[in-house]
This record gives sequence, C-alpha cells and structure tokens, in this order.
Amino acid sequence: MKSIRFRITPITLPIILFGGTIGVGTILLYSQNALAVSSISWLDALFTATSATCVTGLVTLDTGTTFSLFGQSVILLLIQLGGIGIMTYAALIYYLIRQRVALNDLFVIGQGLQHARTQPFGKLLIKIVLWTVIIEIIGAFLLYAAAPRDFTFFAALFHSVSAFCNAGFSLYQDSLSHWHANWGVNLVIMLLIITGGLGFSVVVEFGGCLTAPLKRSRPKLFKGSKTLYQSRRRLSWYSKIILSTTLVLIIAGGVGISFFEYCAATPDTDWAVTLLTGFFQSVTCRTAGFNTINLNMMTTVSLYLMIILMFIGGGSGSCAGGLKVGTFRVLTAFLMAQIKGRSQAVIGHFAVERKILHEALVLLFFSVVIILTAAFLLNLSEGGLVPHTQSRDLELKILFETVSAYATVGLSLGLTAKLTAIGKIIIILLMFTGRLGPIILIAAVQSYREKELFQWPEESLLIG
Repeated sequence: MKSIRFRITPITLPIILFGGTIGVGTILLYSQNALAVSSISWLDALFTATSATCVTGLVTLDTGTTFSLFGQSVILLLIQLGGIGIMTYAALIYYLIRQRVALNDLFVIGQGLQHARTQPFGKLLIKIVLWTVIIEIIGAFLLYAAAPRDFTFFAALFHSVSAFCNAGFSLYQDSLSHWHANWGVNLVIMLLIITGGLGFSVVVEFGGCLTAPLKRSRPKLFKGSKTLYQSRRRLSWYSKIILSTTLVLIIAGGVGISFFEYCAATPDTDWAVTLLTGFFQSVTCRTAGFNTINLNMMTTVSLYLMIILMFIGGGSGSCAGGLKVGTFRVLTAFLMAQIKGRSQAVIGHFAVERKILHEALVLLFFSVVIILTAAFLLNLSEGGLVPHTQSRDLELKILFETVSAYATVGLSLGLTAKLTAIGKIIIILLMFTGRLGPIILIAAVQSYREKELFQWPEESLLIG
C-alpha cells in the first residue's frame, strides 16, 4: 500500500494560513499589551482571534472595554486579513513567491476569486486590494461625517473595516443600537456590508463599469488604436445574478422583518424607524453581525426569518459566509426545473452546469448536517438535558447561535457570553469550518487521495 506523502497544495494552503493567523492572533491578544483589563483566558483569546479572522463577530468579551488600543488594532488587522478571503490568501502567496502551479490547482484558486478567468491573478489581486482600501477609507470618512461627536476617526475606521469585511465587531457594548434612528450611520454601514458581501470579482467588475466612461474619454495615443472601453461595458451574467438575487433578498427580508416587528410594536412606534431597522437587520444578518436593536425583543417570526437569511449568506469569493447567494440561486433554479419538468436548471438565458449543481447540493447537505450536529452538541453542553418545558427558548437561541457561527454572521441572542468551555470550542470549530466552507475541507482531504480508475456497477433504489 502506498503511503500518502504530505504536501502543501493550493487547496490546503488557505487552511494552514488561516490556522496560523488565528494562532498568532491568539498569542497577541493574550499578551498584556493587548488588554485593558488584568487578564483573559487562553480560550477567550482563541475565541476572539478565531471570530475576527473568520470575520464572524461573536464575542465572549466586550471588545471596547477588554482590549487596549493595541489589542483593538490586532483585532482590526485580523478582520482585514480574514476579510480578504481564503483563496486570496493562496493566490497571493503563489503570486508573491512566483511558484509554478499546476493548471488544475490554478483553476481551483481562480474559482475562489472570480467566476471566470478573465484577467491575470496579479492584476486581479492589485484591484482587490485597491478597491478594498478605497471603499474602507471612504466608509470611515462618511461614518465620521455622519456622527463626528460619537465616532473618533479610529472608531470610524474600525467600524468601516468591520462592516466591509462583514465582521460585525463593534467597539460599543450595544453594537450600533445608539444610532438605530440615524439614517446616515445606518445607510453607510449597510452600503459597506452589501459591497463587502457581493464578492470581489463582482465589485471589481462593477467598479470597471463605473470607471469605463472616464477611460473612454481618454485620447488615443496612436491612430487607429482600439481600447477595451470603446464599447459599452456591461455586467456579466454571473454579476447580474448576484446583484439581482442580493437585491431580492434584502427587500424581502427588510419588508418581512419590518412588517412583523411593526405588528408587535406599540401604537406610537415610528413606522419610518421600524422600516429602517427592518432593512438594517435584513442586510446585517447576511453576514455582518451588527445590530441596531435588542434581538431578544424581536418577534420569533422575525428571528426565524433572520435565521434563513443568515444561512443563505453573501456572495462567493466575498467577505461574507453562509451557503452563498450563488448556491441559493442555483438550488432555486434546480427546484423550479423539477417543478416545470425541465432537464436543466435555467437562470436567465443560460443553464447551470451539472457539476455546479452537484456541488451546490453537496454544500447544502453538508451545511445542514454540520449545523444540526453542532446544535445537538450545544444542547448537550449548554443545559439542554432538561425537560422541554424548563428549557424555554434555549432551542431557538442555540439554533440561532449555530447558524450565526457557521455562516460567520456574529449575531447572538445572548448565548455567546454564557457558553461553557466545550460550547466555546464547538463555536470556534463552527466559525472555522463556516469560513473555509465544507467543500474546501472535503477537497483538501481528497487532494491526498488517489483517484479511482474504475466505476462501480449501478443499481436502482426506491426513494420518496
């Protein structure tokens, strides 16, 4: 029997890099220079480092009062590194060391960054970094301008990076509840969250469409020369799908949450503020983690709607987690195809590749299994071994916490701070798995296995 020789592949490199980053972050956050209090446990330092690197936002300690300016800067750096994305990590390392990569591995890296190989990695990475820095700096200035008495520039920058990276870390104990009626702060945070959750390839492509008129107006240096921007730039089929589906999810979630909350509100409640709050929660639960109201005061129906939105998440190759918008759209297209009796899942004017459809089904299956398994284990560790009538709303809190951790959202119904040591470890593993994605972990294991050169005989099986 041949032994499996360990080797670092582009599919395992992000796992190693993420694990190493979390380890270094844990050591830095545990050091006294990073603390504004006497000390914290290694487990809390690991939990915070994992949550920041996986851009989740779940915290067992208050970020603003527990950590010093240095500690907050470490968290900010971890958020930025984690927000860049796992495949960007791998592509950046291979690009910097100029190492030759097999064509298949190169394709795997590229699929994590862009839906189609339309430009070289080096140019794409530069654009990703530039657009990220530009958007985060603009967001910081807009937040500072919207509430200059409340935000220092560091606080504005911290929340801008946290929002764009869909991290949900806040320097305030009540997150952004203080500004629940401030339209300026709400709109800036929502725009940052949406932009960071679309996917880097969509942002770069959309930015190219915005700057195309400026490039078209440039004079030609040579007679008869043609430029890329002479013709009108149009968004690709993929970008249109992500943008349209994101818009539908935001509107559906915002209207739904606003309606359910307004139905349960007091008669003197301002409907405009309720609408703003509903849309903010619709945006942030896919997968940013900020909140402008006390989630424990929300209706059960709204919380279940938020669980669905958290599970769907944002775009592929973005700062967001979850099942991903593209996966959700493929699954809905597959469902409609089954209802209509079509042999292909059609979106717009194109049919989805069968390989992509199979991956979407696998991702859905493993995501559900992981969430249910984690919820079961959390019930064991967090007091679920009691009669159902005594546990009250513990099941809802655990399900909410589990989906929030796996989808790297960061919203909580107050369970995070009360977690046992075993519960914290379960959430840490959930955040790490959710940020990498089950397909990445499965592919990492499969990369060390030899491909089978035979097929098994097929047989029929009754289902349904």
